[in-house]
Amino acid sequence: MRSYLDFEKPVAELEAKLEELRAMSAQGDAVAIGDDIARLETKANEALFQLYANLSPWQKTSVARHPLRPHFLDYASYLFEEFTPLAGDRLFGEDEAIIGGPARFRGRAVMLLGHEKGSTTETRIKHNFGMARPEGYRKAVRLMEMADRFQLPVISLVDTAGAFPGLDAEERGQAEAIARSTDVCLSLGVPNVAVIIGEGGSGGAIAIATTNRVLMLEHAIYSVISPEGAASILWRDTAKAQEAATNMKITAQDLQRFHIVDQIIPEPAGGAHRNPEKAMDGAGDAIESALHELDGLDPAGLRKARREKFLAIGRSL
Repeated sequence: MRSYLDFEKPVAELEAKLEELRAMSAQGDAVAIGDDIARLETKANEALFQLYANLSPWQKTSVARHPLRPHFLDYASYLFEEFTPLAGDRLFGEDEAIIGGPARFRGRAVMLLGHEKGSTTETRIKHNFGMARPEGYRKAVRLMEMADRFQLPVISLVDTAGAFPGLDAEERGQAEAIARSTDVCLSLGVPNVAVIIGEGGSGGAIAIATTNRVLMLEHAIYSVISPEGAASILWRDTAKAQEAATNMKITAQDLQRFHIVDQIIPEPAGGAHRNPEKAMDGAGDAIESALHELDGLDPAGLRKARREKFLAIGRSL
């Protein structure tokens, strides 16, 4: 059963009527309703297209968090072959909020890693809703260093509200782990590409997204803090989250204008959750194109281009 967001009510009503007509047609209880179905399908599709062409930042936040939006493991099984997850940071333990390992992407060997939020209550708890502890980022460091050693491009799929803010994470050096992961991203002598597939939250995202190319799905969000967190700090009122989302410039369109992301990947009408395969195909094509652009650079050139990319942010618009 399709899950609708609050702002999708007009489309939900049209599609409910459409389903009623289809059911009547299937039962043979109505005569010549084929034209009515066709007209209603066109009307519903137009309403959906117009709605998603003018989403507010807060509405995009809701789309980015949609529970049916494809997650890391969906991309891993759909776009990649021979993916072999590797566990543990070799220092403390395993963190399943970040998953990674070698894989094959359209004929080439790569290192794939990213955040997994989970899709059921059980898996969300297992993966801690995609919020990694220090051992998750230290595992990412281990995998990126392995990729550098074996000359494997690194592909990061980012989808997290942020690093886990718990006391145990802070006690084990959360800030140091994030800083170390960011540093390793910058120092790699192989191409690295990040895709913001849902939420890109704070240092938890940047730790694996400090890359040669940062790509972003059309209705994803990317910010230093969640809208709710910003509202709580600035106004001491989480009810102002919508206002915070607008002022923070968290959408792909704003971030491309500020040269923080390099490319926006279009999503199907109604968001990636309505047609996951089409959304993932688009992401795969964008990743392939980005890797092809970087293939001609040597390790020194990759490091220089990556460094200059991030140093230039905020210097010119």
